[in-house]
Amino acid sequence: MSVLVVADHNTLELNPAMRSVVACALEISSEVDFLVTGHECQKVADDATKLHGIRKVLLAQAECLAKGLPENLSAQVLMLAGQYSHILFLANPGGKSAAPRVAAKLDVAQISEVIAVIDGDTFKRPLYAGSIIATVRSSDAKKVITVRPTAFNPVALDNTVATVETIEAVKKDERVVFVSHETVHSDRPDLQTAKRVLAGGHGLANEAEFAEMEALADQLGAAVGSTRAVVDAGITPNDWQIGQTGKIIAPDLYIGFGISGAIQHVAGIKDAKVIVAVNKDPEAPIFEVADYGLVADAMTTIRELKAKL
Repeated sequence: MSVLVVADHNTLELNPAMRSVVACALEISSEVDFLVTGHECQKVADDATKLHGIRKVLLAQAECLAKGLPENLSAQVLMLAGQYSHILFLANPGGKSAAPRVAAKLDVAQISEVIAVIDGDTFKRPLYAGSIIATVRSSDAKKVITVRPTAFNPVALDNTVATVETIEAVKKDERVVFVSHETVHSDRPDLQTAKRVLAGGHGLANEAEFAEMEALADQLGAAVGSTRAVVDAGITPNDWQIGQTGKIIAPDLYIGFGISGAIQHVAGIKDAKVIVAVNKDPEAPIFEVADYGLVADAMTTIRELKAKL
């Protein structure tokens, strides 16, 4: 068996979560290649050579690959698919867009959100917002998989490096045109890679109260998140959303202020090492998954913590 891992990056650096995808790949096979696609992204390929366990890095560069359009990315992967038994993508918006296209063209069933590898044919994945863990076995000759990175410990970076092999880039799909993108810049840690995360729910009433939680997060060097209901209410931006339809996180410390603990949100925080819940309702479901719980008003607690720091 041989595995192809498809990189996710921003042209300048790899997504740190790719180290966890490689860890998943190495549980399937010791023969792991790493595909970097893009434009003017040689540095990303060079950095990828240091990933522990990588056999070689394949680099495909073309302007049509610059923005990660799934139509072009999937076509590039399909050019290589014949050489591999398993093709792994990161379970993020990019991977979730490209992987189904690859699976459909190969006429195989995609295996989504893998959290454990039993063997080369058998995997575990969550269902119903993580309330059920299914063990699935695939008889397809090729497996197309998206990997939930929070479930795998990231591989180390080696001093010895793999080789970079430049390969032919795919032709542009003329049916698709990139229009524009918007980038949000923040001095805070990235929500999905942060060691500490503070999150707020309906227990925080408005933007002003969320701003106070943000100030506390800055004092702690933490990222900031929220529930879907708060995002839908227009109080916080979409990229703060944690949960089944948001971001899956695995920080060392998660503190939820005024969050009831709906199953969809809990699905996004289950992999946190320590979960702390602050809610004035002693019956809030989040206390069932919390390592530490405080029955108290969220805003009062935030202000008291700020005063202590």
